[in-house]
Amino acid sequence: MNETKIEVLEDGKPLAYGFTDITHYHGYGFPGGVAHAFKVMERAFPLLSTDGPPERREISIRTAFRGPGGRDAFEMVTRALTEGRYSVDPSLDRPERGDILARYVFELSYRGRTVTLQLCDGHVREEFIMLGRKPDRTPQEEERLAWLKQEMADRLLALPPEAVYEEG
Repeated sequence: MNETKIEVLEDGKPLAYGFTDITHYHGYGFPGGVAHAFKVMERAFPLLSTDGPPERREISIRTAFRGPGGRDAFEMVTRALTEGRYSVDPSLDRPERGDILARYVFELSYRGRTVTLQLCDGHVREEFIMLGRKPDRTPQEEERLAWLKQEMADRLLALPPEAVYEEG
């Protein structure tokens, strides 16, 4: 399989991470969140570092997104959580975009440049949001939610990053 890779540098030496690599770090709990972060990095890094892959330990991330899959993906690629360059900031929420899109906002900074990305409409199903927030899910609902997470990840990964995240 020829998997797309996110490329970064560490002290000038190249590193590359595919979705499968990040899944091996995160686990299988939140593949949709991993896919979102993957698409954000795939979209943002060329905008932040126009002359090649960025130095991973110089990237900072602020987001309204609270999911552990996204957090783990950013951590594996950038080490931002461990090194204090990753934060969840509820002030980035965009409630005017509606309940589905409000939290899918990511601000990445690198060497004096900042890019803010927001999810394009149509990539997250309302059923996913409602079921994910529902307390006391039945076993059938848990199974459906797991399917929705994986289905979203598969769908996002098949698209070019600019079809998933836009500057905003």
